[in-house]
Amino acid sequence: MTSPCAAAEPNATTAATVSTPEAAGGLGSGRGRAVALAPVALVVSAGISVQFGSAVAVMLMPRAGAAGVVTLRLAAAALVLLALCRPKVRGYARADWGTVVAFGVAMAGMNGLFYQAVDRIPLGTAVTLEVLGPLALSVLASRRLVNLVWAALALAGVALLSGGGGFGSLDVLGAAFALGAGACWAVYILFSARTGRRFPQADGLALAMAVAAVLSLPLGAMQSGSKLLVPSTIGLGVAVALLSSVLPYTLELLALRRLPASTFAVLMSLEPAIAATAGFLILHQSLSATDALAIALVIGASVGAVRSQVGRGR
Repeated sequence: MTSPCAAAEPNATTAATVSTPEAAGGLGSGRGRAVALAPVALVVSAGISVQFGSAVAVMLMPRAGAAGVVTLRLAAAALVLLALCRPKVRGYARADWGTVVAFGVAMAGMNGLFYQAVDRIPLGTAVTLEVLGPLALSVLASRRLVNLVWAALALAGVALLSGGGGFGSLDVLGAAFALGAGACWAVYILFSARTGRRFPQADGLALAMAVAAVLSLPLGAMQSGSKLLVPSTIGLGVAVALLSSVLPYTLELLALRRLPASTFAVLMSLEPAIAATAGFLILHQSLSATDALAIALVIGASVGAVRSQVGRGR
């Protein structure tokens, strides 16, 4: 089995094939299409892994608490990635370290706030609110008037989720945590791409994961203490780490080297639907027709905003 570190560095032939449609076409239409769709498959697979991993994490929360689950997830993921990648720590500039630390801080914030949210509100709802972060990033980057329409569409979806007025039908603190996680997600997208360019293979990801684990450790220890050392809890925490951190973050880092950030953001807009499915299948969290419509509005707004940004760049 190829390690995440070895897999994260595309070779020159693959990069040229992906970036040059003519070259892909020369290999045969079927093979060329498969090569072009490979990064898309990586992002979708990452989304499925992270959301089903989040559903497993919700099941673990009664044992370890939200902060404890975050600590287990990030610490286990950091240990796995550091062992596999064995990243070098010499030869990097101060700007490189600043990038990887910022990436780690964003990762810790995104995970910590998100798990506080899903401890209070349904998984699909939490991810729908969280995806507003990448959506806002796309709208601000584009600065086109039409994006006001997409922003209004997203706000309409949020209004439906909140019962039509404020967050009376939702836990207010849970919704606030989800929105905060969304802001961290936007920062995560920016620094994931920058880290991938500055560090070889998945070295930057491993180092950033270590930063995130160190930041989360005090909160997890304060909330859960010795509960984090129960073998069965550790085992579930490792499973969550593999599903929600090691596998998806490695796939996303690899995909961001082959996809424009705008295309990546479009694919990320599918996360609420994946999360709602995971919540239904694993946690038995059902969605009303109104909730489903709200999620669809936010997904549509995300896709529209990013497509508008791409159109502006052409």
